[in-house]
Amino acid sequence: MQLPEQPVAGQPDPTTRRNADQLVAAVDEALLARQVTSHRDETPLPAVGATPPVAQPGTPPMSQWAIDASGVLKAVSVASLPIGGALWIVGQVEPLTLAVIFGSPAVAALAVARLVAKVKDANQSTPQPVTNHFHGTVHQDTRTVTSTTRGVIANNRNQTPN
Repeated sequence: MQLPEQPVAGQPDPTTRRNADQLVAAVDEALLARQVTSHRDETPLPAVGATPPVAQPGTPPMSQWAIDASGVLKAVSVASLPIGGALWIVGQVEPLTLAVIFGSPAVAALAVARLVAKVKDANQSTPQPVTNHFHGTVHQDTRTVTSTTRGVIANNRNQTPN
């Protein structure tokens, strides 16, 4: 028959010690079970490769003015389609009609492009607002100076009200 373990003075209770050892073992097991879930490749990318460039979706790279102008041209050309289609359906294909069908979008596009250029020039020529930034204490002097000049030889007497 085995006697129950008796606590020794200055030592922890054997049950507490056994629970602490089990907790430490569980933590160690959890740390060993942890696996790497990511990888960072630190090798530098080549500056120039053998792969040719690929066209990206969307608007090709161009200036904002060119994008605006192309949008205006598209809008004008789409607006001329119903007129041209209506004239074709009616069957009036005369030289003057063809000139109106093919000439009006170009004339309208040129006029709108010129208008866009004028607006752009006007926006660039406006003066930029001046903004002053003051750091520290600022004192604004609002005194009014009144000047009186008399005689052949000018004698100025400036009076500053307090």
